[in-house]
Amino acid sequence: MTRVVSVFLPTLPTDRVRRADPFIPAETPLVVVARGGSKRWLSAVDANAAKLGLHVGMAAAKAQALVQGLHMVDADPAADLAALERLTLWALSQYSPIVAIDPPDGIVMDTEGADHLQGGEALTLSGLVNRFRARGLPARAVIADTWGAAFGLARSMTAETKVIPAGKTADAVARLPLSSLRLSAEAIVSLRTLGFKTVGELAATPRAPLALRFGPEIGRRLDQMFGRVAEPIDPIRCPEIIEVHRAFAEPIGAAETIAKYVSRLVTQLCLELQAKGLGVRRTDLIVHRVDNTIQALRAGTAKPVRDAVWLTKLLHDRIEKIDPGFGIEKLSLAATMVEPLNDRQISLVEDTDVDVTSLIDVLGNRGTQRIYRLAPVASDVPERSVQRVSPVAKEDGQTWPMTWPRPVRLMDRPELIEVMALLPDHPPVWFTWCGKRRRVKRADGPERIYGEWWQRTSEWVAVRDYFTVEDETGERYWIFRSGDGVDAETGSHKWFLHGVFA
Repeated sequence: MTRVVSVFLPTLPTDRVRRADPFIPAETPLVVVARGGSKRWLSAVDANAAKLGLHVGMAAAKAQALVQGLHMVDADPAADLAALERLTLWALSQYSPIVAIDPPDGIVMDTEGADHLQGGEALTLSGLVNRFRARGLPARAVIADTWGAAFGLARSMTAETKVIPAGKTADAVARLPLSSLRLSAEAIVSLRTLGFKTVGELAATPRAPLALRFGPEIGRRLDQMFGRVAEPIDPIRCPEIIEVHRAFAEPIGAAETIAKYVSRLVTQLCLELQAKGLGVRRTDLIVHRVDNTIQALRAGTAKPVRDAVWLTKLLHDRIEKIDPGFGIEKLSLAATMVEPLNDRQISLVEDTDVDVTSLIDVLGNRGTQRIYRLAPVASDVPERSVQRVSPVAKEDGQTWPMTWPRPVRLMDRPELIEVMALLPDHPPVWFTWCGKRRRVKRADGPERIYGEWWQRTSEWVAVRDYFTVEDETGERYWIFRSGDGVDAETGSHKWFLHGVFA
């Protein structure tokens, strides 16, 4: 079953303009103006302009009259398309083998067979949006059964991400506005004149009168949104990608036959990689079926490899997910993400560390969980002193402070607890957590931790006093008081549980 992600980048043109001209003040409202004959209207607005009431489609003269000091730039569709293409090629290497440009402000991808490398659909969307935000691009992303549904929802919702469960498309799109159907502006105006406001109202109307008046386009868009008509994605391909193919005079469909030709393609791909001194991190198997549809599978590795036997095993483990349909007429194997890899001779007498990357690859490609390890970060604030990194990432030399012991389990967020304690420096006599009161038998502390005032002005005088406490059953906890126990400016003086010792 196909699962389609639509990514909406509402401020791509204005962000591109700011990157091209860094001298535009960050607080200045910026709009992009499109022309059509003698008419000029806003084709894109940034966040500053949107806060002042400007919106896409507004007349440029009206916007200029409403906002003093408005920075206006003529639209450059070619530059916007080039920027969108670069982002799409990046998404191809990171998220899915089937990714395409959805102009003028979107990307569409089929994540079936690839989202397991990101930890599932929800983590795929959140990671995608977060990485776009890190690039300075606000984004909204939706995953649904069809391209039409994901497109409409991404451009109509206010949340950053949304996952539509399989089979729930009709319920999800019923309240969408007509503009989400990808119809011409004239058709939308005419439909609104007739009294239609939502996709659900239009879908419940007999098809014949609409086709007689507007032609087949409305029916086609509705069928695409509800999944009655296929809407294949024509994937973008980068000329630099190393790719090998095998076409068949007679369609194939048996799992054994598919596995045989996949093995041959892997061997051919590894020879190409060896000739260029490269190893592969993302390998995509593209299945072209006779009904003109495409299915793709992605295998990822923790570090660059070009071992034909190992890559074949990773792909064979996922062959069962291939649906040949009426037959497969072509197989393609692409090295979507590559890194330099030099051959190295290993001495039989040297001491070598145990390599667990093969285990990481197997677990990662099963899709049951995302594989990572925890690494220290230079921060005194406990919840900021740890980060998730690749399981094979190199050590950066950072270590955790060893002055005081740290719990083996650190809460994602400190949990509020009820405490009885004598201020300002005494540990609690008892505390209540998860509905159970625990009497403190032993305690050590306080360990004072100051806020990172050089990074956050809100933590200029912030203080935490941490205690290691042991209850009557011998269980040990890491708790702290927000504040120094005297000055209200240093914290709320509430108590929190932040970790549990072994």
